[in-house]
Amino acid sequence: MAWDEWEQLKSEAQARQQSATHMQLNQLPADPGGGSTQGDLEVSQKDLAAVGNAAYELNQAFEHFSDLARMSSITAGDGLKSEGYAIGSALDHVAERWVDQVRSLLDATAHISNHLDYTKGAHAGDEVYIAGTLSSIATLDQGFDERKGG
Repeated sequence: MAWDEWEQLKSEAQARQQSATHMQLNQLPADPGGGSTQGDLEVSQKDLAAVGNAAYELNQAFEHFSDLARMSSITAGDGLKSEGYAIGSALDHVAERWVDQVRSLLDATAHISNHLDYTKGAHAGDEVYIAGTLSSIATLDQGFDERKGG
């Protein structure tokens, strides 16, 4: 009984696919325009600067506080080892691994901050180049207008 139902459902699906009057779109409709910015990504230099500054501040604070945590862990591990506790060596191992993880996070935050600083400078240079190019085109157009006598 179930097999017959399965075959019927397959037949109906195939008939729907072959139907000339049936259409199914597997995408969103095209944007009709009209000035909508829905879905557009916009970011200002102020926004980029804020993200870069936050990354820099995180880098600085985390470097300071993580070093305090590492030193406290090492001190505690040494104290426990001197008292004969095996957990002291384990705590030393955790402190060593902590250094690797801290370095990864510090590198990431520095990379974000540096990249945003670079991006800001690169875009400023692009703006100067574009403005120069456009003013050159205006000068060229003016020369054509003079030649035409207009």
